[in-house]
Amino acid sequence: MKFTKSRTFRIINLVFASLIAIGLFGLAGITMAVEDTWIKKSDMPTPRQFLTTNVVDGYIYAIGGLNPNSGLTPVVERYNPLTDTWETKAPMPTARASFASSVVDGKIYAFGGSNILSEVLANVEEYNPKTDTWTKKSDMPTGREGLATDAVDGKIYAIGGENPKGSLSVVDEYDPKIDTWTKKADMPTARDGLSACMVNGKIYAIGGENIEGKALSVVEEYNPKTDTWAKKADMPTPRSYVSTSVVNGIIYAIGGTPDDNSSFATVEAYDPVTNTWTKKADMPAPRTYFASSAIDGIIYAFGGGDKQWSKVYSIVEAYDTGFTEEPSSVKPNDKMATMWGNIKSNK
Repeated sequence: MKFTKSRTFRIINLVFASLIAIGLFGLAGITMAVEDTWIKKSDMPTPRQFLTTNVVDGYIYAIGGLNPNSGLTPVVERYNPLTDTWETKAPMPTARASFASSVVDGKIYAFGGSNILSEVLANVEEYNPKTDTWTKKSDMPTGREGLATDAVDGKIYAIGGENPKGSLSVVDEYDPKIDTWTKKADMPTARDGLSACMVNGKIYAIGGENIEGKALSVVEEYNPKTDTWAKKADMPTPRSYVSTSVVNGIIYAIGGTPDDNSSFATVEAYDPVTNTWTKKADMPAPRTYFASSAIDGIIYAFGGGDKQWSKVYSIVEAYDTGFTEEPSSVKPNDKMATMWGNIKSNK
């Protein structure tokens, strides 16, 4: 067959178009899954409850916690969602459980919790993922465990928790830049075992339990700019040690316990704009005392257990919220440039 110049260009254009289509579908395969479904991922190397997780630069860091069979652990393990693999990092200086952690400027801050002697802690430690090192910071004014934290505009708010006096309503603001603490308006409902999420500059304190150990459905919104609290629609399922993550402005409340003797698989989504809740697909493994984090529209649930001082899990399950965005570690323009370079080099 004789190849004319025009035929050659048509073939090149067809090949280029095909490669673009393959590239786009390849990216879609990375970012798209089946909405409102769960899939199993690689187990966490260290089974544990009462851990925390945080996202930095596309990785999820699973920190500390408790295994009832072996005690407290300071272990830090990094999960790569793109490769579904784990890597061990520098351990946290203080082995602890039932603490809280948040991220500011690419660094993770761990707050409070309880130690091997069941003593309530006030200490704060900063982890730098770039150097894989930990640094001691100023203690919290109020030592506590079972607290929640989240960050707004470079400052971290430590909310609620408990100490030997009982469940707390205290709120303290931490400024990592100057390593200082400032007292803020108390949360209306004293509680521990709660979770907190930030949406549009406001923090939502969700669930928990009171001093009598009763699981709560209460949701309260904190505005750091005005230092005020507002009541919001209750969570449909009362529970403590629920884990929450935010995707596209929606808060997903996952799992938890009604009484420390059983656990939920329940997932409920809260929209702060409409102040409404929606039922979602249950988590495959009912559990509590676990942690969750979200990357690229997918929520990952790590570890936990079926109830207090019982079965401990290394399970990792991923929930597709249906919201897709460009993966943090994949740049479509780079992929297209590589394809075009390969075509040019083969001409």
